[in-house]
Amino acid sequence: MLNFDYQNRTRIIFGKDKQKEIGAFIKPYANKVLFHYGGQSIKKSGLYQEVVDSLNRENIEFVELPGVQPNPRLSLVYEGIRLCRENGIEFILAVGGGSVLDSSKAIALGVPYDGDVWDYYLTRKEADKVLDVATILTLPATGSESSDSSVITNEEAQLKLGYGSDKIRPLFSVMNPELFFTLPKHQMANGACDMMSHIMERYFTNTLHTDVTDGLCESTLKAIMKNALILKDDMQNYDAWAEVSFAGSIAHNGLLGLGRMQDWACHKMEHELSAIYDVAHGAGLAAVTPSWMRSVYQENIGMFLQFAVNVMGVEASFRDPDAAVLEGIRRLEQFFADLGLPVTLTELGIEEKDYERMAKKATWFDRGPERPIGGLKKLYWQDVLQIYKMAK
Repeated sequence: MLNFDYQNRTRIIFGKDKQKEIGAFIKPYANKVLFHYGGQSIKKSGLYQEVVDSLNRENIEFVELPGVQPNPRLSLVYEGIRLCRENGIEFILAVGGGSVLDSSKAIALGVPYDGDVWDYYLTRKEADKVLDVATILTLPATGSESSDSSVITNEEAQLKLGYGSDKIRPLFSVMNPELFFTLPKHQMANGACDMMSHIMERYFTNTLHTDVTDGLCESTLKAIMKNALILKDDMQNYDAWAEVSFAGSIAHNGLLGLGRMQDWACHKMEHELSAIYDVAHGAGLAAVTPSWMRSVYQENIGMFLQFAVNVMGVEASFRDPDAAVLEGIRRLEQFFADLGLPVTLTELGIEEKDYERMAKKATWFDRGPERPIGGLKKLYWQDVLQIYKMAK
């Protein structure tokens, strides 16, 4: 087990009707907020009015910034920074899924900064000061409600980059499973894959003596899979949503990666799909992850055999570990397909002519010097290209 230093300041406020108390939760910290959200869905569901009523009851002023899209755009982040500065706002309320939360974190980074907020995503330098962010989660997937990370798309440069710092963890996050009842099934499926990927990026490691986090990863993966299949047939199952949403936070709050080298190659490969084709993040991960597994499993066949047996329920023959590993990967791929997720790049509409460009972007080969990706096995652009081809 590797050394680690872990803290998580985010308060999770879980349960029915908790979103109606958001004004009281914010009041000790601010009297004026930026109310940041996506489109019309929170108005149709009634959540928008619940938030407005709660803020008004506590005499909290707010400036609205709607319009967040999946793969949140840098241009809207700039608009949020401008609004906060012009209106003297020092607190951000994000109501939405991961894209809204990531956009809010980027705004929180940018308001006190004299330069271009994109600098943080390019250089990953530590921020001196950020605004506080609070969230009401409407789509469990990214774990951004308690994570230290934000991912933003620079649409002009066709770059999708992440930034991480404990300073951008939300101050508190409200999570009510009832708010997920009206989600489309494909968003539930994308979310399940996203949170599973957050776990697998940490789980597949060459670090030894990680029994505790191995077990936590495996049990959380199985809980997500079990309850996602329940939701596939019953999207208003409160208990299944409770399990999935809690698992999504656990998956990406940093706990499951403690003491172990992590990988993150699949995320970096998927970011190129999203940056160029604007595909849903979870769908892109479903398409590349099984091919990544088939490409790298022999680097640590024991880790993949453990996954096949403990997570995917393969009855292994230890005389033929390759067969057991490949069966585990097949079962994972079938699970994605059963949820209605794409399992090939062709299904996503990704054209082969872009594979090499995406592979070079993923490893910074086009900007130099090359930055190989992955922890389990270092992947250079030619390796990434082969994985894209396997996933075709």
